[in-house]
Amino acid sequence: MNYTSCMAILACLLWSSAFAGIKIGLLYTTPLHFAGVRFMLAGLLVLPFCGNIFSTLAQIRAHLGTVLIIAFFQTTFLYSLFYLGLDLLPGAVAAIVIGTQPLVVAGVAHFFAPAERMTTKKAVSLLFGGAGVLAIAANRGEIAIEGPLALLGIGLLLLSNFSGAASNLLVARKTMDINPLVLNSAQLIIGGGFLFLLSKIIEDRSLVNYEAPYFVSLAWLSFLSAAALSIWFQLLKRDGVRVSDLNIWKFLIPLAGACLSWLLVEGESPTPGVLAGMCSIVVALLVLNINGRFWRTFKKKHDSH
Repeated sequence: MNYTSCMAILACLLWSSAFAGIKIGLLYTTPLHFAGVRFMLAGLLVLPFCGNIFSTLAQIRAHLGTVLIIAFFQTTFLYSLFYLGLDLLPGAVAAIVIGTQPLVVAGVAHFFAPAERMTTKKAVSLLFGGAGVLAIAANRGEIAIEGPLALLGIGLLLLSNFSGAASNLLVARKTMDINPLVLNSAQLIIGGGFLFLLSKIIEDRSLVNYEAPYFVSLAWLSFLSAAALSIWFQLLKRDGVRVSDLNIWKFLIPLAGACLSWLLVEGESPTPGVLAGMCSIVVALLVLNINGRFWRTFKKKHDSH
């Protein structure tokens, strides 16, 4: 297994623990306030690793337009939609829609990035991964879509996936002269700041209740956002890394999330459906990593028929 695969797995394992932290934190505060503070702290955690402060500020100033666009798509817009959509849907439905992110990224990349065209290998991997997400979500809760608010929630989460796809493509294509750690720190601080200001306008501040579990969840979520996004931004800028291929690793998030639930949540245990979904995701990742020669041979045989 190569460096890119190992680091992508690490980032996805970190992200898979976010849902538990979000659930705990939201018991004590409002969604946008929580997200804003979380991402500003995450950006500040990355800042000491960016190097010389004057060089860091010079890079941000030179690429300010790009930083602001990525801060909007990757943090402010994405997580506003994410939290608002999550609040309108049952957990199982939300998990399915969120789990379509690799499919959305592949679709967007196919049309907007010439080097990211859909291939047989990618299509098969996405098919197995999508089926795995569906099986895991379906077996962990009732799938029911009732009323226009649920449809609105689905729309908001899908838009958040498109926002994430746009930010990934922007990082990979438009940020060659800026250190990925500098880019991540700046976009987290700016994007989190906008979320925090938005929370001041539209949320009820009387619902915020600072207790110990809030600070524990905030600390963990800030750390994992800083670490996972820094890893991801560095991978997106590596030579030869394709955005759509890299995002297929995100199918690991529901798999690892299910395993964490079994370990940490009383009464949670594996079911045949969840295990089948996990196996499907494993197949998807194996397909993604099969040598390209196999797929060229497969395609030639298929075309000959």
